[in-house]
Amino acid sequence: MKKIAIIGISGYSGLELLRLLHSHPEAEIVTVYGTSNIGAKLTDLFPKLLHFPKYADLTIKTFSSDEIMTTTDLVFFATPAGIAAELATDFIAADFPVVDLSGDFRLKIPAQYEKWYKKPAIHKNLLSKADYVLADFDRPTQAYISNPGCYATATLLSLAPLYQANLIQLDSVIIDAKSGLSGAGKKLTDSSHYVTANENVSLYKLNQHQHIPEIFNKLVSWNTDAKPIQFSTSLIPVNRGIFVSTYAKLAEGVTFTDVVAAYHQTYDAKYFVRVLTDGLLPDLHSVVGTNFTDIGLGHNELTNTLTVVTVIDNLVKGAAGQAIQNMNHFFGFDEKAGLDLVPIL
Repeated sequence: MKKIAIIGISGYSGLELLRLLHSHPEAEIVTVYGTSNIGAKLTDLFPKLLHFPKYADLTIKTFSSDEIMTTTDLVFFATPAGIAAELATDFIAADFPVVDLSGDFRLKIPAQYEKWYKKPAIHKNLLSKADYVLADFDRPTQAYISNPGCYATATLLSLAPLYQANLIQLDSVIIDAKSGLSGAGKKLTDSSHYVTANENVSLYKLNQHQHIPEIFNKLVSWNTDAKPIQFSTSLIPVNRGIFVSTYAKLAEGVTFTDVVAAYHQTYDAKYFVRVLTDGLLPDLHSVVGTNFTDIGLGHNELTNTLTVVTVIDNLVKGAAGQAIQNMNHFFGFDEKAGLDLVPIL
């Protein structure tokens, strides 16, 4: 049984890690850390945990890398951008296993990080020490695993077969991505305030979203001819979920039948990605609460435009679930351990 620490336990992703690891057959949470509520019992902050004796003695501790490396086998960073950059040094030096759900180590070029995250790259000498691991395609080769962002996960899974098999006109890609409010984190802002978000849809960070460079970097790794993409993000009044609509022109000589075959060839052996058939398109209810990605396809013959519709749960596949999937790969566990979930019905 592997012993696990979580840094940032009280955020949405930290709590989702706890929910998923609760039933993991090979891992148990033994310590939790935070930047607030230090010394508070987890069951006092979250009374729903009172019925689970294993959490009765968990209190939120002040960060200590020495304690974590002495008492656990792996640590999850479920923290806002900037924190892992400051705290990860000891773990990287010791080659200690980390799965980082934040964006701090997703970009390898310091100037790119500073441009998109609007923060100094105080960890620039460490960026090469982390692996960016899209769990359904990659396996960790280093102890520090950088978990992809929620938008990036859904978008990359949408596009992978198209770029790998060179099926589209690479200068025609338009991505319209929408997220539930939990994707904005717990810190209240004007855009996430109930009065603003309820019965409303708002587009934000147009051409500035920090997931754009990590998406593009991965696309280039699949196809060196990749061109810049048009990517927009909107908040929708649901608690959780990512809904991505992608549009692209098919390459010359490529048919919709070719595209469908490529998606099945790419994903039929991947347990957590499901390609829908017979013209069916996915919705959020089919994946909320799970680690699954559902993908549907359509083609407009009049405009030669392919539509790819992809849905994930931003807190599971887009954060905690993929992080555990990456942990499972790192330790050689069954990929489905702790993650074989049915949707919230």
